[in-house]
Formats: sequence, structure tokens, C-alpha cells
Amino acid sequence: MVGDSHVDTQDIDDIIDLAGRLADAARPVTLAQFRSGIQHITKSDASPVTEADQESERTMRAMIEAERPNDGIFGEEFGVTNPDADTVWILDPIDGTKAFITGKPIYGTLIGVVRNGKAIAGVMDGPATADRWIGAHGQPTTFNGTPVTTRTGRSIEDAWVTSTSHTMFFAKNLPKFEALSDATQYTTYGSECQGYGFLACGWLDLVCEDTLAPYDYAALIPIVEGAGGLITDWDGAPLKFDAGPDSKSGSVLAAADEHLHAAAVKILSDRPK
Repeated sequence: MVGDSHVDTQDIDDIIDLAGRLADAARPVTLAQFRSGIQHITKSDASPVTEADQESERTMRAMIEAERPNDGIFGEEFGVTNPDADTVWILDPIDGTKAFITGKPIYGTLIGVVRNGKAIAGVMDGPATADRWIGAHGQPTTFNGTPVTTRTGRSIEDAWVTSTSHTMFFAKNLPKFEALSDATQYTTYGSECQGYGFLACGWLDLVCEDTLAPYDYAALIPIVEGAGGLITDWDGAPLKFDAGPDSKSGSVLAAADEHLHAAAVKILSDRPK
């Protein structure tokens, strides 16, 4: 379950309100430079970053610091501040920077909120498509303001699975993903973060990815779970939110229901079969 029984409902509403305003503020920043031929630099982990990534994260950080100064912030571009806070905002200003640079509208802004190690709220905004998913503790996930649910009851053989790219997998994990792909009906690529939203809306059944960091998935946990799905690592364990040099090493599996999740974990897991 996302969060716990002690999460304050009013505080969740306040958090979702602020998260929505963060997304509202970040959207025009990224759109102003989308399909503009924007230049990028290559970070130490070989991933690209643009001024749009940095400017939108700075914008969101300033708003959080002004309104919730006691909260922590963990952003992809500018790291961690106040990491020991009970409540930490986990930000990915542009998830899918390669898509953004190459003019693909599938990129997103991710705003996750973690309290005492539990993801309690998440917003995924698609600036170029004007789409927004919102998930929160004790509330149904919404897509553009309408509640959504995953589609259930599909076997692994009938399932549709998506991933951003087959190149995102560690060498030791690629054969496992290929085995999952072989076990399902169809596999698609290029979904970026929005693949998890498509799952929440009931348009596909599984999302399987690798080499992700907390800012890539923190916002997605409440969105997937609030729609009735499950999201874990490949062993079926809860996802972690640790920062640091090894943070971009997480495998992620999202499934429409528990039976499909169990079938996928059986294929992907390192646990004894």
C-alpha cells in the first residue's frame, strides 16, 4: 500500500495542490524550448541534460522551498537538500530528455512525494500532450481529472508490455527482459514515463524497465497503485528512494494486477524458481 493509515488527508490535499502548481510552472519552461533545436551537455553518467531540465527544476525547487521549507528535495539535476526531512519531494524535471531533444512529445515532468520512506503522492505531467496523471494516498488515480483503473484478468500470454528502450537494461538483465517479452503477446518501446500512465489508464498491462533512479519512479508509484496496479522491483520488493552514486541501478516492474505481476516476477526474479 502507498503511505500508511496516519497520513493526514488535508496535508495530502495540500501536497497535491502544490504538486499541480509545480507542474503548471514547469510546463511552459519546457515547452518554450521544445522542438527548438536546443543544445545539450553530457553528464558524467553519459545521459544528456539541457537548460530546460535545469531551469524547470530550479523553478520547482524555489516554490517548494518557499511554501514547505521544512521538506526535503531530491532532484535529478541539483541533488538532495534536507535529506533527513520526514517529507521529501523527488523531482525529475524532464523524464525522457532524449525524447525532448529529438522532438518527441512523450517526455514528462515527474513530481513525487515520499514520507518516511513511503510514496504518498505523485504527479506526472505531459507538457507536449497536455496530459496529467495524479495519484495520492487514499485517492483514485486520475487522468486529466477523470478516475482511471488498470485492465485486469489478462494472462501473461495475452499481455502487452512496454519499455522505454531495450538499451536501458544491464547486460545481465537484458535476457530476462527478452524472456518476459517472449512470454507476452506484444512489446512496444519508446514509452518513457508515460508508459506507466498508459498502464494506469488500462491501455496496456506491463511496464518493465531497468537502470532507473528514484526520481524516475517515485511519482509513478501512487499513480500505478491508485489505479489498482502494482509497482515493485523485479524481485517483487518495494522500490527504494536512496540517493547517491548507485541510485541509478533500480529495476522496475509495473503490472495491471497481482496475478500478472506474479507471473512477470517469476520470469524476471533472481529468487529461486
